[in-house]
Amino acid sequence: MDMADQLTQAAEGGDAILVARLLGAGAVVDAPNRAWRTALDLAVQKGHADVVRLLLTAGADPAQCAGEYGELTPLCQAAMHGHAAVADILLDAGVHTQAQGRMGYLPLVLAATAGYPPRGHPETVAVLLDHGADINGVMKDKTPLEWAVQFGQVQMVHQLLDRGAKPTAMALTRAHEYAKRSLDSRHKYEPIIEALRAADARTGWTTGHQSSVANGQNSMSADSDAVH
Repeated sequence: MDMADQLTQAAEGGDAILVARLLGAGAVVDAPNRAWRTALDLAVQKGHADVVRLLLTAGADPAQCAGEYGELTPLCQAAMHGHAAVADILLDAGVHTQAQGRMGYLPLVLAATAGYPPRGHPETVAVLLDHGADINGVMKDKTPLEWAVQFGQVQMVHQLLDRGAKPTAMALTRAHEYAKRSLDSRHKYEPIIEALRAADARTGWTTGHQSSVANGQNSMSADSDAVH
């Protein structure tokens, strides 16, 4: 077993002492193993915060490709697995909250919708938002709230709304659509619909946004009439 394999194995196992020893003996911090996974990649995946901190201090690239197919970033990986402490360390190391891999995934959306069935990771979501993640950032034409609504995640919907997510018309429309699918769906989505309506009553965002769009369209129509 070469030194890269030893280092990645120690990192994956959370053995900070052995990782430090191997680095001290000359192991290259970001050298991939035979499966093309690095020590940081595997330590992040397993949630070994102390090893992640050690590797970053030794010069590991916090923006490197991660995941089995190199499709993620370390932050996306931490978000997806709900490793809040690891996400915090990566963000403190200067990783951008929107750090996307080649698949275009947003860390906040991954943290909000991870799991099967999707439940999300509230603590990791809080860490990302505390570091300035855009709560209304769009991934594949949906905001984190709209993704959480799609998956019927009542608690995550409440968390995102409490942190300032916009209760968009799309979110409410989708919730109504999903509620009509079955009796079970209705029971699942009724609390979500209530939460969205309550948030809109507090903020007036959906109503105000729709009025703004309508006024803008009316203004454009009036301008067009004036030209003709």
